[in-house]
Amino acid sequence: MHGPETSPPSPWIVRHLPRASAGETLLDLAAGRGRHARLGLALGYSVTAVDIDIEPLADLAGQAGVSVLQADLEGGDWPLADRRFDRVVVTNYLWRPLFPALVRCVAPGGLLLYETFARGNEVLGRPRNPDFLLRRNELIDHVRPELDVVAFEDVSEAEPTPAVRQRIVARRRGPVDANQPG
Repeated sequence: MHGPETSPPSPWIVRHLPRASAGETLLDLAAGRGRHARLGLALGYSVTAVDIDIEPLADLAGQAGVSVLQADLEGGDWPLADRRFDRVVVTNYLWRPLFPALVRCVAPGGLLLYETFARGNEVLGRPRNPDFLLRRNELIDHVRPELDVVAFEDVSEAEPTPAVRQRIVARRRGPVDANQPG
C-alpha cells in the first residue's frame, strides 16, 4: 500500500476513509510522498495528488486513475479551479488561506479528512511556529457551517512520536439529505 521510503498512512485516515464506490475521487493535498494517495488508489479511488515537489510522486504519475499536479499552494492561485472530490485528505500541513477553497472542493456527500499539529506541539517538537499550529477547535471553525462534523479529536499523543494534533472528518450534505436538519 505504501511505496519505498514512504511512511504508512495515518491511522486516522485509514480508520475514516471508506472503500470507494465506482467513480469516486480523492484529493491528497500537500501529498508529500503520497502515502494517502497510495491508500486511496488501493481502496479504489481515482486520485489527484497535489504538492509543490512532485518528484516523490513520480512512480504514481503514470498509473491509471492517478493525476499528479505540481502547485505552489501558498504562493499561487488555487490549482483545482471548480473541481469537486468525494474525499479530500490533508495531513501534517496547514496554510489557513486555503480553507475556503478546500471546503468548497468537497463534493455533495463527500468527506474532508484533515489532521495536523495543534498548539502545545511547540514544547514537544516540530512544528513550533504558531502559524503552523491549530488553535483549540480551529478545524471545526473552518469547516462549519458548510460541512457537518462526523468525528473530531484534539489530542496529545505519545506514539509514534510525541505530538499535539487535531483531526476532523467532516461531510458535505448530499442531494438526499441537503434539506434535512442537523
